[in-house]
Amino acid sequence: MTERPLTTPARPRKPGRRRAALTLVVLAPMVAEVTLGTVPLAMIWVVVVYLPVYGAGVLLIREIARRTGAGWGGILLLGLAYGLVEEGIALQSLTSPHLYGAAGWSPRPFGINAAYAELNLPYHAVFSVAIPIALVERIFPALRRTPFLRGGGLIVTAIVAVLGVGLLRASVPPAEDPGYTLPVPALAVLVMLIVALAVCAVRLPSGSKRPGADPPRPALVGSACAAAVLAYLGLLYPFGGARQPAFTQGLWVLVPMVVAAVVAVAAGLALRHWTAVPGWTPRHELAALGGALLAHTGFGAIAVAAEHGAPDVAMQLVWGLATVLLLALLNRSRQRSV
Repeated sequence: MTERPLTTPARPRKPGRRRAALTLVVLAPMVAEVTLGTVPLAMIWVVVVYLPVYGAGVLLIREIARRTGAGWGGILLLGLAYGLVEEGIALQSLTSPHLYGAAGWSPRPFGINAAYAELNLPYHAVFSVAIPIALVERIFPALRRTPFLRGGGLIVTAIVAVLGVGLLRASVPPAEDPGYTLPVPALAVLVMLIVALAVCAVRLPSGSKRPGADPPRPALVGSACAAAVLAYLGLLYPFGGARQPAFTQGLWVLVPMVVAAVVAVAAGLALRHWTAVPGWTPRHELAALGGALLAHTGFGAIAVAAEHGAPDVAMQLVWGLATVLLLALLNRSRQRSV
């Protein structure tokens, strides 16, 4: 009589998951902060402060998405939740009347820095969360639908992410915005919004391919993504620091805010349609990523790094070249695997 095994064999672990997780931890703050030029070379050390909240936070989001089957719509919703955690709770920048001069960008309905929120919350969803995840999944294509972490690693990542929020809260607001504390009602609203977004994200069905006209050529997709990023950032970013240009004084500030919202919705709908049809290919995906990233870095060179000096502008050019090289390598790797 053959005895049955007391335990079932462990499922083989796909190689490279640890490297993929570490790559995402590093890429998240690099894409969100460094390649936009918001961290000057003289203060590059502050990336260490950002690593826990960005790296662990985005890795946690990817693990949640891949374990629950959430698609890119769910990842973007989790990215909005991430933005509320970082900007609303850790930095308190969504409601502070002093931090970054954000209160002077636009009217403040219900005490919310409206233009600042419109700029930064979608920015975090796209550039802090979705794009780093997409890049890592292109670098490690065999792991695209596979969680990177086991149970213990997931718990550690969640703890590090929470500690990262605390580190950001303890380091930036006391130095940049002393004396301001997020009101308790605002905190309660933020927590409810974060929970609601997370619940919607994991319940949102992932997209599936459906019949439809093929998307434009990859070059046109990349150009459209670049134009959308440049338009969105250009309409909302406060050139010259927190000082408003004359044409945005008063209620006129609502004009660029409305146009930026239209640009974002149009770009989102176009990408949602293009990615859902069978004609969407890895070349289209790389083109979309490349267009968005290069426009993002180019904008940073003009509008952000230029305020810090020529070395920072030169560094932006280096990041742009590095992006082109990475995309070329990913495209070459894709062609070899075909």
